[in-house]
Amino acid sequence: MHLSQGDSGDIINDGDGFSFGRGEVLEVEEDELFEARKALSEARAKQEAIEKERDQLLEELARSEAKLKEYASAIAHDKELAVSELEAAKSLFNQKLQESIEGKFKLETKLVLAKQDAVDLAVQVEKLAEIAFQNATSHILEDAQLRVSAAETSAAEAAYQIEEQIRNATEGTIFSIVEQSKNAIEKALAVAERAGDHAEKAMASITDGASTVDEIASIQSQNIYLQNSVNELESQLLLTRNEVDRLKLELKQARDQANAAEIRAGNAEKALLELQESSRKLALEQKEEIKSLLEKMKKDATERRKAASKAFKAELEAIKSAIEAAKETARSKEEAYGRRCEALQRSLRASETASKMWKQRAEVAESFLSKEIPLSGEDVDAIYVVNGGRIDVLTDDDSQRWKLLSDGPRRETPEWMKRRIRTICPKFPPRKLDVYEALKTESRTLDLPKPDEVWSIAEEKLIKGGDSLVEHVIEKEMIEKKRKALERALQRKTIQWQRTPEQTKLEPGTGTGREIVFQGFNWESCRRRWYLELAPKAADLSKCGITAVWFPPPTQSVAPQGYMPTDLYNLNSAYGTEEELKHCVEEMHTQDLLALGDVVLNHRCAQKQSPNGIWNIFGGKLAWGPEAIVCDDPNFQGRGNPSSGDIFHAAPNIDHSQSFVRKDIKEWLNWLRNDIGYDGWRLDFVRGFSGGYVKEYIEASNPAFAIGEYWDSLAYEGGNLCYNQDAHRQRIVNWINATGGTSSAFDVTTKGILHYALHNQYWRLIDPLGKPTGVMGWWPSRAVTFLENHDTGSTQGHWPFPREKLTQGYAYILTHPGTPVIFYDHFYDFGLRDIIMELIEARRRAGIHCRSAVKIHHANNEGYVAQVGDTLVLKLGHFDWNPSKENHLEGSWQKFLDKGSEYQIWLRQ
Repeated sequence: MHLSQGDSGDIINDGDGFSFGRGEVLEVEEDELFEARKALSEARAKQEAIEKERDQLLEELARSEAKLKEYASAIAHDKELAVSELEAAKSLFNQKLQESIEGKFKLETKLVLAKQDAVDLAVQVEKLAEIAFQNATSHILEDAQLRVSAAETSAAEAAYQIEEQIRNATEGTIFSIVEQSKNAIEKALAVAERAGDHAEKAMASITDGASTVDEIASIQSQNIYLQNSVNELESQLLLTRNEVDRLKLELKQARDQANAAEIRAGNAEKALLELQESSRKLALEQKEEIKSLLEKMKKDATERRKAASKAFKAELEAIKSAIEAAKETARSKEEAYGRRCEALQRSLRASETASKMWKQRAEVAESFLSKEIPLSGEDVDAIYVVNGGRIDVLTDDDSQRWKLLSDGPRRETPEWMKRRIRTICPKFPPRKLDVYEALKTESRTLDLPKPDEVWSIAEEKLIKGGDSLVEHVIEKEMIEKKRKALERALQRKTIQWQRTPEQTKLEPGTGTGREIVFQGFNWESCRRRWYLELAPKAADLSKCGITAVWFPPPTQSVAPQGYMPTDLYNLNSAYGTEEELKHCVEEMHTQDLLALGDVVLNHRCAQKQSPNGIWNIFGGKLAWGPEAIVCDDPNFQGRGNPSSGDIFHAAPNIDHSQSFVRKDIKEWLNWLRNDIGYDGWRLDFVRGFSGGYVKEYIEASNPAFAIGEYWDSLAYEGGNLCYNQDAHRQRIVNWINATGGTSSAFDVTTKGILHYALHNQYWRLIDPLGKPTGVMGWWPSRAVTFLENHDTGSTQGHWPFPREKLTQGYAYILTHPGTPVIFYDHFYDFGLRDIIMELIEARRRAGIHCRSAVKIHHANNEGYVAQVGDTLVLKLGHFDWNPSKENHLEGSWQKFLDKGSEYQIWLRQ
């Protein structure tokens, strides 16, 4: 249909071309509306009828389900023991399997990381070798080329100069020789011509017959002159030859120098080639070494993987064998249970037969007494009397003995229960041993079994249900045991207060003032039954001078270490069961040790999801909802008030401003104090909520000692620790002040300063006012000093203390005020037990407590010297010092401990 407007009014056209007016349309719509309303009312009536039927069916279904549940519970009751044992075996197998898988995953992760590190190391070594080779060869090559070029240039220049000199000298000499020779020859020719002329004249004169003595003399003189000229020419020629020989020698020397330069250049080139070859060989050797190292690492990794796989398989086989043993044990228990049931049925049938026999005898006795049956001689020995209800005691349905016989099975009755049962057994009249005497008496005894004989049947059975009497006695014994333990603790504290006047006032922030705390676990303790391992160490810890033991978190947790709690009242954790925890706490109390519980109050892991899929609904006894979570927690959509501290993003942060939350936490803490036996608290992540709430919780639970973990970052500048850490320790002091001094806090400031100070920076241990630089210097009675814990050390290693400085660190905290804490790993795993015992003994002899005064005499790069209290002096470092060199130390001092340059301790005599 579609609408078309025209001058005549609104007309409705349908797709087929038919049209009708608006009035007709309204009538049709009203009819349809009436029919629709009528249909709707009918549908509603049908719906109501259907809902009634559905409600009836639901009620019938609920009743049937209730009956079905009753039947199911009745059927499941007989199978609970076997199922529980099977589930325990399955859970043990799953736990072992999970641990094995986790171990395998960790090993594989470590292997992958090791491979990656090895590859990165090889690449870096290869790059460094290549760069070094290039740098070395380039420098050497350039230097050699420069030297060769310089040698060639100098040789060429020298050869050119020598050739020029030779050429010039030779040309000049030869020219002069030639000229002289020409002159001499010309003179000789002239002389010869003159001599010839004279000879001709002489011949002519001779021939003419005319010769004179003068002409002969002149000729002789001329001959002598000519001979002298010839000698001069020969000497000049000889000198010229000598000069030529000298020039030839110089030319030869120049050529030799050029040859030597060429030889040196060749040697340089050869050395360069040898260097290149050696560098290449070295690079190849390094590559081979890296390859061999990688191969070795791969081989080791493969062997470790094989060993881990073998260990995993062996553990898996052990688990399988354990499961088979558990199954066999369950099967044997089922068979034994079946045999016990059959024996019980036989005993019940025998007891029913005996009961029938006793009833028949009772009827005979009653009929005899009522004279319904005449007495014959044969029946004289069979006279029985219902004596004071003895038959009723055995056959009455309300009798405890009859219940034991009929209900069974029953465990062996303990001696204390036998003694109590004997006290409530009915008193029987004396038995008549003679028939004549029995006939004389008004009543005749019935030959019944003795009470011990009746109870011997029950002693061989097991109790099927609980015995209220047994539970009452056990509860009474537990109350008596706790009362005696409290009396011993009160007596111990009374004796200590009488011995030391400083301990007369017990405060939760300081304890007795002389506490030495031992952290009784590390990050890996959850992997073993830790309570069972820690309990036997109580005697040793007490002997060493420890006064308090810090326990791991006791509650059920998402993380096995216990710091992600779920159900606060469930104390079956990875460290052990609730019963094992109680046993461990009792062992501590028997050795006069305080038990400090690690409680997580800032956050709690939810156990259910809200409709929008957020984990913010808690389970267990404290079933809180989103209203118990702070509203500014970005991950869990809390509906409470804003947080009063920092947000812990891994779990929902609890809103302590809610009154019901504080009420539940106070009840839980009192339950831990009264039922479990904890004496004090270690409070986790107290930065997450206000110290005012901590004060309320401490005042409600009244612990003997309380420690808060306020872990904040120190001040650094350029990667180095700043000297002034006043802002850091001020934040910790502010939190302690917010608790009203009811709690102490870990002195994180002192730990961070000791990391640097013990590396010849002892000047960090004194502030501008001459006091210690940590919380110890401002509020020593509330400072709990430590070196490491499960977070900073152990396998986590977030902030490990320098291992080579541990003895110096313990010498510092165990001789200074505050409450020192000793870490489990250092005491039992690092071999420091004897050293720590000596330091504790020094603290005890000097009477050091949490409020002892400190006077620092020296603090520089060489060492640290301080007097603590009136009777102890400590020296750290290689500083050359002893009490005799100090003018301000009075009295006689004796060296108690001497560890050389690490530390020395003197005690006043």
